[in-house]
Amino acid sequence: MTRANKWLLSLGALLVLLGAAWLALLRWLPSDEELARRASVELEAQLGVKVRVGALHWRLLPSPAVVMEDAATDQPQPIVIKKLTAYPDVFALWQHRIKVDRADVEGAVVPQLSLHGLGREREKTEAQADEVPLARLVFRDVTWISRRGIPVVYEGEVDFDPGWRPRKAELRRPGFKPATDLALARHGQEDRWATRIHVGGGTADGEIRLDLRANGRMHLEGTLQPRGVEVESMLAAFNRRSVVAGKASGETTLSANGDTMGELARSLHTRTPFTIGKSTLLRFDLDKAVRTAGKEHAGQTPLDSITGQLDTQNTPQGMVITYTNLKATSGSLSASGQAKIANRQIEAEFAVDLVDGIVGVPLSVSGPLEDVKFSVPKSAIAGAVVGTAVLPGVGTAIGARIGATLGKIFSPGPASPASAPARAVSPARNR
Repeated sequence: MTRANKWLLSLGALLVLLGAAWLALLRWLPSDEELARRASVELEAQLGVKVRVGALHWRLLPSPAVVMEDAATDQPQPIVIKKLTAYPDVFALWQHRIKVDRADVEGAVVPQLSLHGLGREREKTEAQADEVPLARLVFRDVTWISRRGIPVVYEGEVDFDPGWRPRKAELRRPGFKPATDLALARHGQEDRWATRIHVGGGTADGEIRLDLRANGRMHLEGTLQPRGVEVESMLAAFNRRSVVAGKASGETTLSANGDTMGELARSLHTRTPFTIGKSTLLRFDLDKAVRTAGKEHAGQTPLDSITGQLDTQNTPQGMVITYTNLKATSGSLSASGQAKIANRQIEAEFAVDLVDGIVGVPLSVSGPLEDVKFSVPKSAIAGAVVGTAVLPGVGTAIGARIGATLGKIFSPGPASPASAPARAVSPARNR
């Protein structure tokens, strides 16, 4: 027998063996209906809620894969996966181990409220695993719905190390300009990641660290450096409206504690002292609000600068946002105060300073964000009209200049701005 014939015979035998293995594999694999049923049962066991799987089937070419379509949890706001393609590690399957080289998600809806409590014990166990059950996750057209019903579409990729540690990851807002994205890169095998963020035409780069405590509890901390971030554009990237337009810079520290990654996310706290230069207070005319005791405020307020500290705290009831040490300046006008936003309700108090900050007029802001109420105490206006000071302890001895200025601001008509206040303060001077 010639060498060529031997090669042909060997090739033929190999093809026969492959064909036989193929047929055996086809006979061994369960039907699509059986696969869908098994997947529903397994997912329910893992997640703790019933899961409906529309279709699930094997795809052998061009490479072995399992395709799941139209899966949804049985919840008031279901988690929906339109299509998930998993590429298993074939050698791991022969050893009766589940290991996925890559999983592609094409279309999904994830309501935040539906995640609470799903598979929490499983999550804790998997977080400490030594293997890499999933090496790479790629997702497209995934809609995240916040607890307040605001949808935001994301795409991205994650490569995992053992223990579900991201080796590198990218998260993007597709189609939004300017570019809005987050990238993580792990430092070797340490639990430290360099972060690169583009948002609002600026950057917020930094580093985050994860520590495992002796009791198994996890602690996350990190720092970011926002630089030149346009606030209105940043919030628009997440389908939210801003009350300020201007570029912000600052220093953000973040921290969280929990037994699972989910608990870390739910306990996240950030603190950001910030500064904003030339800016605009959108949809609010501060001068008009003070003049009309809060009855009218439509318009805008140009500002020279804004400084303050922003704190955010995730809670089981949602994020609580707190502003402290706020100060905004606009020419000879300035305002200072603090505000708290929770459950889409705002409570804030400001002092509007006039005439180089000598007089403070209190301004209160309260109510639901969709229908905010503004008010200025009548006593403050009355005091201003007669030329007395609003701030306690200053008295009427600050002189006619203050009375005249406040008379201009609060008087409804163009009457002489100085006469009435001057008469009001002159007795005080004589005393």
